[in-house]
Amino acid sequence: MTMHIPDQTGRTAIVTGGSSGIGKATAAALAANGARVILAVRDQARGRAAAAEIGPHAESRPLDLGSLDSVRDFAAAVDGPIDYLINNAGFMTATRRLTTDGFESQFGVNHLGHFALTNRLLARITGRVVTVSSRNHRTPIDFDDLRWERQPYRPFDAYRRTKLANLLFTRELQRRLTAAGSPVLATAADPGWAATGFTMTTGRPVLDRALAAGTRLLAQSAEDGARPTLLATLGDVPGASFSGPGRFGVRGPATLEKPSRDALDDDAAKRLWEVSEALTHTTFSLDSAG
Repeated sequence: MTMHIPDQTGRTAIVTGGSSGIGKATAAALAANGARVILAVRDQARGRAAAAEIGPHAESRPLDLGSLDSVRDFAAAVDGPIDYLINNAGFMTATRRLTTDGFESQFGVNHLGHFALTNRLLARITGRVVTVSSRNHRTPIDFDDLRWERQPYRPFDAYRRTKLANLLFTRELQRRLTAAGSPVLATAADPGWAATGFTMTTGRPVLDRALAAGTRLLAQSAEDGARPTLLATLGDVPGASFSGPGRFGVRGPATLEKPSRDALDDDAAKRLWEVSEALTHTTFSLDSAG
């Protein structure tokens, strides 16, 4: 699917992880068409450099998704309506680490940080909440061991669980938005195989080297990888949809993908939402910023 980006003058987008890769490419495309873009990034030196490169419609603000205090402070500083919240930032680590709040770091950053950010901003969002997931989302969530305390840490499985969490979050958010009568849409996107500087860490050195070599030879550009995110943000797509690259789910024009059966599990989506509310101390609310 080829997508024309309409004029975005007067619209505001927040892009987490917008200093590089898919996030930067997404922000640049929106800004080039007139949108005001806020790059929500931890490293402000990189964020300011990216904003300067994108142009006068972009600015950088500090956000550490591994800290619920940082999420709260960022959300409190955002003024006015938000047309698009693009939960793009992703994190992967080869060893078990914890966030500031004691969560397993991949789950904490990739899911819980974005969950809390969305809830704190939801009352001001007028258009869409777009969450970047992955076709690598086919590992069920172990709700009894979210911190990986009882089992050997497997980094790639931990990552895949967070990508499933992104899709379950999107599904439950859309259900709640629809029930509340809100016109806001929750959508998800898969960038496919893109050369972005993001390093896949499976815990198996031979496979890691093979993936790195494949990226150099086969991956599409960050700009091409951003096309599913832009489709999920601006395209004529339904709520809870999953956009991705049209050629074998790896590269090519953006289209709609069918997520796995696990990603369509409404009971798991509801359970994840309830657990996430308890862990982040944020709730679904269209009456206040949370």
